[in-house]
Formats: sequence, structure tokens, C-alpha cells
Amino acid sequence: MRVITFQEPGRVSVGLEPAAELVPGSVRVRTLYSGVSAGTELTAYRGTNPYLHRKWDTERRLFLDGRTHAYPLTGWGYQEVGEVVEAAPDVAEPAVGSVVWGIWGHRAEAVVPAARLAGHVLPPDATPLHAVFARVGAIALNAVHAADIHLGDQIAIFGQGVIGLLATRLAVLSGARVVAADAIPARLELARKYGAAETFDVQAGSVAEFMRKRVEGADTAIELSGSHLGLQEAIRTVRRGGRVVAAGFYQGDGLGLRLGEEFHHNQVQLVSSQIGGVASWLSHRWDVERLQRTFMEVVHRGELDVSDLVTHLVPVDDAPAAFDLIDKHQSEVLQLVFTFEESQ
Repeated sequence: MRVITFQEPGRVSVGLEPAAELVPGSVRVRTLYSGVSAGTELTAYRGTNPYLHRKWDTERRLFLDGRTHAYPLTGWGYQEVGEVVEAAPDVAEPAVGSVVWGIWGHRAEAVVPAARLAGHVLPPDATPLHAVFARVGAIALNAVHAADIHLGDQIAIFGQGVIGLLATRLAVLSGARVVAADAIPARLELARKYGAAETFDVQAGSVAEFMRKRVEGADTAIELSGSHLGLQEAIRTVRRGGRVVAAGFYQGDGLGLRLGEEFHHNQVQLVSSQIGGVASWLSHRWDVERLQRTFMEVVHRGELDVSDLVTHLVPVDDAPAAFDLIDKHQSEVLQLVFTFEESQ
């Protein structure tokens, strides 16, 4: 069975692994599509992921000396969609023939606990490809929840990649007036299609100054570019006492952050949003599973069309070239998805 491996920084291979044994309580899923999260997976491809250089202590929740993961990294992936082709005798749901979404990595086949796929069966009229957005959609929804949006709020969203575009649409559905910021015209055009009231090309000037000409500043900014400079501008953009949701995966030292300026003088709230958990004030009602299911319900109802986000459908055997493309020409790619139809 085909599987993608990061062998070392800058080198990806597609190899073979034996089929896993079907154990009680599990199903065998044959992969149809596997979506790439460009931000997170580039940290593995480039070797910048903190897990490769620091050890994450899960009990103390601290990074310490050492490392958590080491190359080769096999089976990384962000969201998969597949067909259940076999079920253990003690499993009734999901049934054989069901199309399900979940996380089992960039591999052609996986044995998955049936309990993990509860609520993950696609309706008969659903488009299987759309389910590759369940996880990234949950990340976007998590950031929107952390922003604590109210009807009529002025929101600036920095970064209109896949997650930024989804956050733009979800913020609009939540009642916000959104200004979408990015440097790529095609992405700003999609942001307008998703309901952004205004868009701003960050190469043309300052989002903060642009917002101040219209309102006193954004009530909230959601930063999804993963750039420290983007985070600094988001901090500058919100009004006094405003909130910045830092939802990008920032790498290395925070060069460009000037915390003695607007952050200090405007008493800006800085909130982290990460898919490992939900906003603390919502944890009694929400969890990551609910985020994912809610996002997929929004897609199924037709309130968010993800069709235009898939820019590249790539056979799994072309994975090395695909990651090279994302690394060197990231602006050309929105959502890249691996296909596995001929890789069994």
C-alpha cells in the first residue's frame, strides 16, 4: 500500500507498507483523497517544526530540550476521505461501502477504530472531495469562535489561504463585517465571493491605517498568515482593548513583533487558537469533534462552497514534485489533494 514519507528536509518519497491487520472494533478504509495542510506540512518538509527540535512534555505542556519526532516521518496527513471496504465482525457502523472522513495520513489504506468515524459518514448526495476540508474547516471555525464575534463587529482577517478564506466565510455567517487582507489578488477575489465587505492588498500599504480611515479600528483581527509581521500588523489594526486571535503556525523567533508599541499602549488582547483544543470559555459546550461536524454540516447545507478551493488534484506517486511545488511556489496553490485511485 502506498504511503508518503518525509525522509529528511526537502526530500519526500512514496513507498510501500503492508496492509494492517483488521482488529476487533475497527474498519478498513481505502483512501480516495488526502488533503495537504500547506502550513503544517511545510514545517515537516522544511524541517522547521518545533517537534523536530524540541521535546513536547504532554503532562507539563512544555517544550524541553530534546526532540519529539525524528525523520523519517511516515504517514503525515491532515484530512483523508475514503471508502469502508471491510469491517470487523463486531462493527455495525460505519457499514461497508460507506464513504467516511477522518485522519489516517497520506496512505492508500488504513485500519481505523470504528468509534473514531462515528458521525463521519457522508450523506449519499455529498461530494467526497469536499470532506478533505473537515479539519481545516474546524481550525477556521475554532479561530472564529475565539474571536467571540457579535452581529455587526468589524473584523480583519489576515491571510486568505484555505483556512483564512474559510474563516472569512464563517465570520460573515456569524454576522461580522469582514475586511480580508492578503497579497495575492486571486485570493482576495475569492474572499469577496465568500462575503468579505472589503479586501486589502497588504503590499499596497497598512491594513491598520486603512481600517482607521473607516472605523476606529477593527473590533477583532484573526491572524492566519503565520507571519510575525502579519501578527504585528493585526495588533496594530484592532482598536483599544481589541482582540487579536493568533491562529497561524509561527516558526522560529518572533522577528518583527514590537510589543512595546500598539500592543502595550492599546491594551490589546492576544489570544491563541490551535486545533488541539477549543477556547477555554467554550470547552464546556464545544470540542474539536463538534467543530469538525459543524463545519461539514455548513458545507452540506450549501452555506459554504469549497469547490473553488481545490487547485491541485495530484496522484500520490507525484508527491515529491507536489511538495516541491508548495515549497517554492506556495502562492500558486490553495488546496492540494492527493488521489489514490490507482495506487492500491
